Amino acid sequence: MRCSTVRQMLSELQIQNIAVIQEAVLHFGDGLNVLTGETGAGKSIVIDAINAVLGERTSRELIRSGSDSAYVSAQFYSDSRHVRDALVELEIPVEEDGCVLVQRRMFADGRNSCKINGISVTVSALRKLSRALVSIHGQSDSQTLLSPEYHVGYIDRLAQDAPLLKDYHSAFSTFSALRRRLQALDTDEGEKRRRLDILNFQIEELEAAGITDGEIQQLEERLQVLRNAERITDLLQRAYCALNGTDGEGGAASLAFSAADALDQAAAFSDVFSESSAGVREAAFALSEFADTLRDRLYSDDFDAASADAIEERLDTLYTLRRKYGETEKGMLQFLANAIEEREQIEMSDELRAQLTSEMQAAFQKTSALARALSDARQRASEVFCRNVCDELQFLDMPSVRLAVDFTETDLTENGMDRLEFLLSANAGEAPKPLSKIASGGELSRIMLAIKSVLAEKDDIETLIFDEIDTGVSGRAAQKIAIKLSGLSRTHQVLCVTHLAQIAAFADTHFRIEKTERDAQTYTNVEALDTVGRQHELARILGGITVTQLQLQSAAEMLENANAEKKR
Repeated sequence: MRCSTVRQMLSELQIQNIAVIQEAVLHFGDGLNVLTGETGAGKSIVIDAINAVLGERTSRELIRSGSDSAYVSAQFYSDSRHVRDALVELEIPVEEDGCVLVQRRMFADGRNSCKINGISVTVSALRKLSRALVSIHGQSDSQTLLSPEYHVGYIDRLAQDAPLLKDYHSAFSTFSALRRRLQALDTDEGEKRRRLDILNFQIEELEAAGITDGEIQQLEERLQVLRNAERITDLLQRAYCALNGTDGEGGAASLAFSAADALDQAAAFSDVFSESSAGVREAAFALSEFADTLRDRLYSDDFDAASADAIEERLDTLYTLRRKYGETEKGMLQFLANAIEEREQIEMSDELRAQLTSEMQAAFQKTSALARALSDARQRASEVFCRNVCDELQFLDMPSVRLAVDFTETDLTENGMDRLEFLLSANAGEAPKPLSKIASGGELSRIMLAIKSVLAEKDDIETLIFDEIDTGVSGRAAQKIAIKLSGLSRTHQVLCVTHLAQIAAFADTHFRIEKTERDAQTYTNVEALDTVGRQHELARILGGITVTQLQLQSAAEMLENANAEKKR
């Protein structure tokens, strides 16, 4: 697959052996891309394939039955700074035209082969890059609205408080570490005494041993020599005799000196022998020195067999300590250093406690100040969030809706001192209540679309994917969702899986997903529709099994009305 020069986000998607899709190539366009088809035809499998190529966790069951592997390739184009930064961080070349080619092959044995712009990467690298490329809203994402722990994330994205949140995380980490150290000191006196007894014994044992780095290897080598002392002495004696000679017989050194003398005499008759004479005499001196060295070693105590007992005893001591304190001398010495440090901390616990208490109080003050600043930023952002989301919801046929963010102050946590929960009143005269208490499936879908629309203005992500955002919606509300998705597609590339003709009518690019059977196997085909094909697909959605002429006329009218709406 070659990168073209079209300037858009997700340009081409290749799928091979993913579930019931044996092979498909989808060319996406700018604007609103819609996928329709019968239930179970494989529409969401396309989203699963996109998730897979972007590094999400997959199951082996995703691989088509009877295949050894599955393959997905996605071609993106982007001028986004976040995408470029992600590529640079991953050490991936940045193409001049902004092309990003992402590939993943999944094998039945669990292996993966992943590439970005032809460079092999890990699955986690795909996942890191995906955060800058695509925002996917799946069918289960609306349910996160029912869980308050996710709500603070939406507000933070609108507040764009990432630098402040980063500073807070750093301060909270320091505060938490100091708190843990202080808690570790607050043990009872009896436990302290027991621990000191153990530490004193370990320290005394290790210090008495006088361990030095590399000692075990040196002793083992020395012991090996001593265990073969008799044999080594015999060999050295033979070598010495060969060099120095024995009674009545000269050795190699004396013979070399004799040869040098003879060559000196020959040199008196011809200079040609002078160089040979000097070389032989030099060798003779070298042999003589070797002989002296061997003699000194023979009469030294290097081969005293009695020394082996002392070395074996020392090694036994070191082996015993090694089993208790570390596999190497460095490990044992580090254990000793750690034990001494711990003993000092216990013995100086009062002083250390006072110091840690002072440091923790200072850290608490800094962390609390950052948490308060973070809370203030969230309070301001929540007002804008509620106002903008309500504006979107009014357009999405929820005219009386009221949204509020309930703030509850908590102890310092990893995300600050706020517990947030979205409260909603869908009808006039009703007090706002938690979403889980009152929101229907259709309301959740519209609320999530409203939130996505509000946050899209702050996101640098250019491709938004909605997998059945129309769940629980019909009629007038469906028409409003279609108009909203179309409006969103003017600034973002939007991909949408839908069952509704109202949404499909607004598509700029329309794909039909169709499942067939042949040769006792199931296949899914993906087809980009022209105007006539779109009319028939909309009529099918409207009418069901049999498509009538009246339904085709209604479909054509829907397309005309959608085109007119998009031109406004």
